[in-house]
Amino acid sequence: MVQTQRDRARIETLSAALDAAFGPATGVAVEIARAPGRVNLIGDHMDYNEGFTLPAAIELDTWLAYRRREDDLVRVVSRHSREGSSFSIDTVAPSAASSPGSGTAIAAASGFGSGTAIAAASGFGSGTAIGAALGSAPGPRRWSDYVAGTAWSLREADIPTYGFDGVVDTTLPIGAGLGSSAALELVSALALIGPSRVLAPPSLAALAQRAERDYMGIDAGIVDQLAVAAGRVDRALLLDCRSLDFRYVTMPFGVRVVVCDTGEKRDSRPSANVTRRAECARAVALLAEQIPGLCSLRDLDASSLRRYRGILPDNVAARAEHVVAENARVLAAAAAMDAGDLDEVSRIFAESHASLRDRYGVSSAALDTMVEVALAIPGVIASRMTGLGFGGCTVNLVLADAVPALQAAVGREYDGRTGLHGAVYPVGVVEGAGPVRLG
Repeated sequence: MVQTQRDRARIETLSAALDAAFGPATGVAVEIARAPGRVNLIGDHMDYNEGFTLPAAIELDTWLAYRRREDDLVRVVSRHSREGSSFSIDTVAPSAASSPGSGTAIAAASGFGSGTAIAAASGFGSGTAIGAALGSAPGPRRWSDYVAGTAWSLREADIPTYGFDGVVDTTLPIGAGLGSSAALELVSALALIGPSRVLAPPSLAALAQRAERDYMGIDAGIVDQLAVAAGRVDRALLLDCRSLDFRYVTMPFGVRVVVCDTGEKRDSRPSANVTRRAECARAVALLAEQIPGLCSLRDLDASSLRRYRGILPDNVAARAEHVVAENARVLAAAAAMDAGDLDEVSRIFAESHASLRDRYGVSSAALDTMVEVALAIPGVIASRMTGLGFGGCTVNLVLADAVPALQAAVGREYDGRTGLHGAVYPVGVVEGAGPVRLG
């Protein structure tokens, strides 16, 4: 990672935060792990249908500055809140994630410095970022449970781990669906295993996914973790969600990725995505009676769906139509990007958004408005909703000199039309998780 002046300032800030939280340490080096967020260019909801998806790692990221300990104790605080957590790697267990106050010992109880001292020493904000952004899981879960869950996952895999004192910092926006939990899992894994052991990105991703699935109890695929772990500069990942094979796809030259946050929280309809999974499973079950060997909508072709559509309820048929067409669109988008065919990319993104809105039913008025506002700007090549839907973000491919016009239009038109406050994030496509080189 090439350090910029901003990175060096961040390193100094986090080093001061460590001292404020845990006291100065002589002869113990400060280390920093970094993991990017991710945005899905196309192929949302394809993971549980064993299809294809096209994510990319983005420069909005999470950092964990830490000092290694000689025991198995992990103490970690957030830069943006007074919350801290303390746990022993040898005793952490999944049941902790479902009980109130799990794995936490705050301030004096765990030997932390005061939240006021931390804030004064390191210039912390008002608690508006990581505490909420990484603690959005339902029930008593806290952001620090992702750290504990990662430690548990590594221990269960018999991978040697080390305790540490750490401070977490993030630039990922709150509740936007940009992979904040995966980023936290990956930086935690890197700190826990230390620099002497290197795990391949697919292995790191699988361990992080296990933490989220088996410790946190969140039924999630591996797309986020793999994109965060295996990202590459100016490349997206064309990922087969069945085999987990992937290849890199070149981002078009001169085009920026711009994420537009609608300001509409994604948790407004938390049960809808469970319903979509169930509808897709029902489609498979009904169609398998006519198509022996059909195991997922990934295996369904358009002609067979047309032939047997009549046996499906209308809503279930619409979900299946979307999945079959979207899988083809992901592959076509990857080919168009490799070829630099921006007109084709534009067409595919437009079809994808319309299908997610009309057939899969996961868009919202805010997402649709954000897409409309973006596409009215000359130089915006393509725009679509990204993520699970019902709020969150759109992803846009924009000629570099058109980015300021898009930012102005969101502030002027989108906010006025929706009553929400949109945010625009031009983001680079970056390397996956790894250490920050100090010095």
